[in-house]
Amino acid sequence: MEVPALRGLSIEIGRGEHVAVMGPSGSGKSTFLHLAGALDRPTKGRVLIEGRDPNRMSDEELSRLRNELIGFVFQTFNLIPRLTALENVMLPLMIKGVNGEKRVGRAREALELVGLARRINHRPTELSGGEQQRVAIARAIVTNPRIILADEPTGNLDSASAAEVVELLTKLNREFGVTLVVVTHNPEAAAPARRIVKIRDGVVYEEN
Repeated sequence: MEVPALRGLSIEIGRGEHVAVMGPSGSGKSTFLHLAGALDRPTKGRVLIEGRDPNRMSDEELSRLRNELIGFVFQTFNLIPRLTALENVMLPLMIKGVNGEKRVGRAREALELVGLARRINHRPTELSGGEQQRVAIARAIVTNPRIILADEPTGNLDSASAAEVVELLTKLNREFGVTLVVVTHNPEAAAPARRIVKIRDGVVYEEN
């Protein structure tokens, strides 16, 4: 039996916007984010990213689209334990084919931007949860994406670390013009957004 996660949901997000998508567990908000980031393909309907339809792309074209346009930040950080912070941040640049010296320089700059210049040689197990999330954000921005998609970015953090991560993401939007979409159930994580979209049972029921 098919159980649709989204039911005719329609959301348009403009370049440079900061949008929070809120809803209870099982509401479809993570599914929405995965579709928006071309991680999943819709069974019906259409997703357009800067006018391009990911559903018409090959896997190779999809990978290139994600690598060039989109930075992802996940609740569970998704860092590779055996790699240092610097090496984790360099990964998207390796995939993109950026050469070694340039790769190291850009990864260092990204870590400096998130306040981790002194922790670049530490592995994830040697970092706090907040520091690990900042490494994940550095990895998301190192390719200079135009879009950042964050799925419950404060979900595994204490309140102080969560506030720091929210402030950092908001800064990336306001100072660098990055389009920021944050999926969250946390009102404090959603508060800085210029637009809040609330989802329940796969549909938008409120927007402000």
